[in-house]
Formats: sequence, C-alpha cells, structure tokens
Amino acid sequence: MTQRRPLGLTTIYAALLAGALTCAPAMAAGDYPITPKQRDTAQKVAQAGVPLSELAPNAPDSYTVKRGDTLWGISSIFLKSPWRWPELWGMNTDQIKNPHLIYPGQVLFLVKADGRARLQLGRDVGGTNGDVKLSPRVRSTGLDDGSITSIPQHLIEPFLNEAIILNTDELATAPRVVAAQENRVMMAKGELAYARGEFTNGDTEYRIFRQAKPLVDPVTKEVLGYEAAYVGTADVVRPGSNAGGANEVPTTLKIGLVRQEVNVGDRLAPIPARGYTSYVPHAPANPVDGFVVSVYGDAINAGQNQIVAINRGSADGMEKGHVLALWRSGRTVRDTTTATKDLIRLPDERHGTAFVFQVFDRVSYALVLTVQEPVTAGDRITQP
Repeated sequence: MTQRRPLGLTTIYAALLAGALTCAPAMAAGDYPITPKQRDTAQKVAQAGVPLSELAPNAPDSYTVKRGDTLWGISSIFLKSPWRWPELWGMNTDQIKNPHLIYPGQVLFLVKADGRARLQLGRDVGGTNGDVKLSPRVRSTGLDDGSITSIPQHLIEPFLNEAIILNTDELATAPRVVAAQENRVMMAKGELAYARGEFTNGDTEYRIFRQAKPLVDPVTKEVLGYEAAYVGTADVVRPGSNAGGANEVPTTLKIGLVRQEVNVGDRLAPIPARGYTSYVPHAPANPVDGFVVSVYGDAINAGQNQIVAINRGSADGMEKGHVLALWRSGRTVRDTTTATKDLIRLPDERHGTAFVFQVFDRVSYALVLTVQEPVTAGDRITQP
C-alpha cells in the first residue's frame, strides 16, 4: 500500500466538495475533481470554524463515534443547527482528494480558540491526567467500509428508485397487469402475472406501480406532477406475441420483491440503472417559500423519519441536500377580549426541519429530520 501523509485536520468538509459521502461503491481518489473556487471555499472554512455562539448549550468536549451514528446526529450534539456542520469540521487542502472519513470508535475533540470552535480527530492515550493525543489518519479503503454516513441512509435508500414523480401521466399508457394465475385478483412474490402493452426490447426487469395520482399545489391548485406508488418488481419470463392481434399472447411475468400485493391494472416501467448521489446537508443559497404537498403513502400526517413531497423542484433551484425549515401555519382565532370580537391570524411557528433527497422538475421529496408537531399538507417550508 502506498504510504500517505497524515491529514492535519479532519476533512469532512472535503466530502462536501469532492462528493465523498455517497452510497456509491469504492472509487479512486482521483475521481474527485476540485475546482479553484471549491478549494478557495474550503480554505476559508478550514480557517474559520464556527462562532462559539453556534455551539449547542451542552456541547461536550469530546465524543466517541458509535456504530449507527450519522454526521447529522453528531453535529446536533455539538451545534444548534446541525446543517452547519461543514463549518465545524476542518480540512487539509493538500490532501483534499483523500476524504478523511469518520469511523465508529474514533474520538472527536472540540477545540475552542479565539471565539471560534472546530472539531479534530484524535484518541485518548489513557493518561491519568486526561491527556489526549490528536492523531488524524488517512484511510485508503472504499466508501463502503463502515464509515458513518451524513444522514440515515437506510431511511431514504428504498425511495431512490421507488418513489417517482412524472410530469405527465405517462403510466396511463405503460404496460399493465391484466391477469393472474387461477383468476386471482392480487399476486404475491413468486407468482405469475400476465401483462399487455408495449414492452421495451431487451428489458427483462420491471418496476410495478399503482395508477399515478396527481399532486396538486396547495396554493395555486395547479397539478405539479403525478406520483406513482411503488408496488414491487417483476421479471419477464416469457415475452408476448402478436400484440393487438386477434390471437395475442400476453407477456408472462414472475413477481419479485413486493411492498404490497400486485393488483390487476398495475403499471410497469423498466428498472433504471442504479444511481449514486452525494447527500451533504446544506442551506439553500436563495430564500425558499413553499409548502408541503402531501405525505408519502396513505398517512395524513408525518413524523420524524417520514417522507413528504414539497412544491419546489429543480425548476425552483431546489437541490439534493438542501435543509429546509418546517412551519405550522398560524390559526385564525377570535379575539374575545374586544367588543367586536375581531378575527386575527396567529403567526406561523417553526416546528421542524426536512432534508431534500430526491428532486424532480416541480416537486421534491424530503425526509423529516426533526419535528415538534405532526407535519401535514399545507405546512410551509423555508430556508433554515
């Protein structure tokens, strides 16, 4: 193994610049290009840290990383606003292509100087006087070697290829399940199903969706897109023939993984190539003023770690990784202390944060990270 020079400081912020915090397979260090602008930003952040006023009231002097931790969770221990963690972590621009990932068992130390605070990696040397040795090291292993993630990856992983928003109702003309064995209406894993429609040549793996439903903007009442509920997967075991003819033979499918039982009438779409994306929390560069459109699934409201759709997408400047504040609209009440009993509207109250992880043209999906009250359609979203 090639010997590498140790980093002077942890390089978590380098992950933001270099795309290291991903769910992708191991990649070579040279796959992360750094622009002059990114390097300049990194240097400024590395020199600054965060003001002491931004630290959490009970921020510890040290913390030992545990299995299951996330950068968001660790940052919430040290910071009032966890999405500002890039400012807390230092980096070494000479070694920016080699992200210093954080692993269970490592110790993080909060260093305070000149009214600012930063985190460093080190280890407790076990001395009787509480001495600590700061000893950052570089790991040259891949990104799937047990390092902690930026947010709870397992919560959003199923949605990356399962939750889709369509600009138009394309599924209305997609291949459809028309029958099952023994006249069944619902099908489970391993059972055969029969489908009609135009199948793509060469595609043998398909996703199954329920009929798409429109997502309506809570303010303008405009249809923003069509949300298709994911049902499961199916493999083509025998292609059909003579489509549309008098002696048509439907395509035979074998039901694979399922989230719910497959119904006659469900639609099929080819399984796309697996995409890998960086998920690094950061605030939007511009002001955001939007609303929650719906809660994913059949729920009326959402709690922590649930998914919501918002009425802002790539056309509005929304990006994967954006952190948003959730606001409950103020109620309209009657002032009973006056003779006229005026109607007044109470101010909106902030009650949580959400993390955008999937972006479409006019709609995005966000994971509810913190919440004080249940999130419902119509709740307002802004920059944090």
